[in-house]
Amino acid sequence: MGWQSGINHWAMPGVPVREAAGMAARAGFDTIELNIAEDGELTPETDEAGAAALRTSVEDAGISIGGVSSGLYWRYSPTSDDADIRQKARDIAKRQLELAAALGVGAVLIVPGQVGGSSGGPMVRYDTAYDRAAEFLAAVAPVAEAVGVDIGVENVWNKLLLSPLEMRQIVDGVGSERVGVYFDVGNILLYGYPEHWIEILGPRVCRVHLKDYHRSDGFCPIGEGDVDWEAVGAALGGIGYDGPLTAEVSPSEEERSDMDAYVAQIYQHVAGVIQRMQNSAGKGAGID
Repeated sequence: MGWQSGINHWAMPGVPVREAAGMAARAGFDTIELNIAEDGELTPETDEAGAAALRTSVEDAGISIGGVSSGLYWRYSPTSDDADIRQKARDIAKRQLELAAALGVGAVLIVPGQVGGSSGGPMVRYDTAYDRAAEFLAAVAPVAEAVGVDIGVENVWNKLLLSPLEMRQIVDGVGSERVGVYFDVGNILLYGYPEHWIEILGPRVCRVHLKDYHRSDGFCPIGEGDVDWEAVGAALGGIGYDGPLTAEVSPSEEERSDMDAYVAQIYQHVAGVIQRMQNSAGKGAGID
């Protein structure tokens, strides 16, 4: 199966899911990634009927839901010193998995915690954060197994799991085939090489986020930074990855004035890098 192109709903802030799915479909995307938050159309309080209605609204637009992510783990960190906050993170993860099943989604993105600072909380020592992240994943893995949805641990700027060897170790340590990695290509440029991570993580990679990054200037349009897309394509082809490739980007204030045009532009960026990746991977993937 060829690579599908996807876009995260965060790229269309304030746009209802039904309209966002329509924009994504008109641009040419195959999938849209939804996000669970404390307010909006998809929250921990959303019931299965509500999730099913969202799924229908997306599928009626002619695309599918590629994943479910969340920013709530920055507010409710799985590695917090506060046991109540750690429990809240577990509750959110369990509900995220249940809702993903109702949405017909095969994987969710989970931030495993942080060493500290990013969300204003107190610093947590690295080894303590690692142990708590491992406990968190072990606690929610049975739910993933029960509902048939993969947990994808994302590599984010949380000052934790800074090596592909550590990421592999924490995932394997859970001992569940439902726990893998939600690999973000652009995030890794700050401290590593995406192709190395993909090769080392292998089949643990269950979903992929696309971003691009200039090591000197920060994030930039997909295809215009320092990501070696040919090497990434070869690495993904080498591990047999055939899931969606989802752009996780945000519009500027100017770009928000014409969201259809912005989403169409993102599609062109994604189409360009997938073509480059396809060529180096030597596979029949691509964008319809």
